[in-house]
Parts: sequence; structure tokens; C-alpha cells
Amino acid sequence: MSASEKARAKAEQAVGKAAQAAGHATGNEKLIAKGRAAEAAGNAREAKESLKDNGRH
Repeated sequence: MSASEKARAKAEQAVGKAAQAAGHATGNEKLIAKGRAAEAAGNAREAKESLKDNGRH
């Protein structure tokens, strides 16, 4: 996994978790959903890069 893509995936995951926490704290369902989507995007990016790395070995 390239370092920049790994960092981007981790950042998306962190933003998603923070948004979910803020949504839970305020009772904002839309913010919770946006947070879940951002976290899922980060997870998908991380999985894609892992597959690319495994294909190289």
C-alpha cells in the first residue's frame, strides 16, 4: 500500500469516527450517517490497497 493512500484511508476512517461521535453527542442522525459513509470509504480504500499489495507478492 502506498504511504499516501494508506494515510488517506486512515484519515477518512478518523473523520468518519469523529463525525459519528459528534452525531451521537448531538442526536444528529444525518451526521452519524455521513460519518459511517466516510469510515466505510476509508475501509474500502484500505481493502483495495491491501489487495493491490497482495497481488504484487
